[in-house]
Amino acid sequence: MSKWFAVLFAASIAACSGAGENPGDEGGGGASGPGGPGGTGAGDPGGTGAGDPGSSGAVTPAGSGGGNPAGGTTGAGTPTTSTGTGSSTCTGGVDITPPGGNPLAGGTLYVDPEYIAKVQSSIDKTTDAALIEKMKKVQEIPTAFWLDRIAAVDRLEGYLDGALALQNQLCTPVVPMIVVYDLPNRDCFAEASNGELRVENGGEARYRAEFIDRIAAILAARPTLRTVAIIEPDSLPNLATNLGQKDCTPETDRAYRENVAYALKKLDMPHVYQYIDAAHSGWLGWEDNQKKGAKIFQEVITAAGNPKGVRGFATNVSNYTQLRYSSESYDQQNNPCFGEYDYVEQFGAALAAEGLGDKTFVIDTSRNGRGNIRADWGYWCNNIGAGMGERPRANPGGAPRLDAFVWIKPPGDSDGTADKSAERYDLFCGYENADQGAPEAGHWFHDYFVECVKNANPPL
Repeated sequence: MSKWFAVLFAASIAACSGAGENPGDEGGGGASGPGGPGGTGAGDPGGTGAGDPGSSGAVTPAGSGGGNPAGGTTGAGTPTTSTGTGSSTCTGGVDITPPGGNPLAGGTLYVDPEYIAKVQSSIDKTTDAALIEKMKKVQEIPTAFWLDRIAAVDRLEGYLDGALALQNQLCTPVVPMIVVYDLPNRDCFAEASNGELRVENGGEARYRAEFIDRIAAILAARPTLRTVAIIEPDSLPNLATNLGQKDCTPETDRAYRENVAYALKKLDMPHVYQYIDAAHSGWLGWEDNQKKGAKIFQEVITAAGNPKGVRGFATNVSNYTQLRYSSESYDQQNNPCFGEYDYVEQFGAALAAEGLGDKTFVIDTSRNGRGNIRADWGYWCNNIGAGMGERPRANPGGAPRLDAFVWIKPPGDSDGTADKSAERYDLFCGYENADQGAPEAGHWFHDYFVECVKNANPPL
């Protein structure tokens, strides 16, 4: 666990009692060529998965944090020193100002108690002592907290208060990471991850009033907690490649743009650092797709009033693309990006051409430890042979303006069901590289989690 340290945080776990729901996720499948079919999502608006105990708040394993003192080069946050809510023994409070502006540096990333409980459910089913020890290490790795339906917001206060309680124990910044993921007509090119809100049924008003406004109020009430927010996976990239297909209609285009802009503006606070989902190298990696994507991002950010809190972009969310590679089992199809390092560098240049050269990146490395596991770049659903990748850490290098490796997708949460009779079945979950034992998206998939642990690279 290089550059990460373990701390006991029983009080933080007690402060966050789960409701038994699962965080969603998105697949972010790839384009099959310049302007070709883009990403398909695999998010689930929650629900209780078979074998998922939720989080009762009774477990007390160790957490791990990001003690990397190095920082990025820009940032939107202003210096803040306070104890926030709850009691604290920290003299003078905790200064949450990120070094160099990088919100993932100079602090401890918060370990989600609900994820700890899910991993514990797999530990309880395992008899191999060596494998159990590896699983225990996973319980120390921070993952994101998914807000994938309106009901999930009910659990946000407990999650954040747990992080704040830990911060007041450690007297050092504790950084929670949330995923904002409930757009109307969500994941318009997918079946497994369609959301609960529809434009034609008043979904936009509900998204703003019942989802974004509530999240904003909860975050505003905790101004001393440096918080990272990943904004709407699979949304804006679909506008770059998939308009006119499936549910990616002109009305969806408008709703995505206007409501993402609303979210960016509403969540713009000095202590909140936003990263907009920017697909991955196998989706927007082609030059034409890069240009389309960069233009859309520029237009939406401008429509939001150029919020200072928009730190940058998140790539490879819930996907499997490696950081770099020289060959894969599928055709590169003239894509100039050989992995996420190339994509961050090249897409960063495309963004700069649109006046967004000050933005930074985070890469989701939760399941990209192994390559050559899929026949086509676009396959995104529970790919067999996947392994956990680089552990979360700040300023890892490898690409310009890269803030951190992070685990946005909690490894073990299913991408989508393989049951062809299920209402949310997606064809990608039935393809040859998809694990056919998978439950519904977002539900805990024990066997898949075990394989991700065994295949971890670097090893656990």
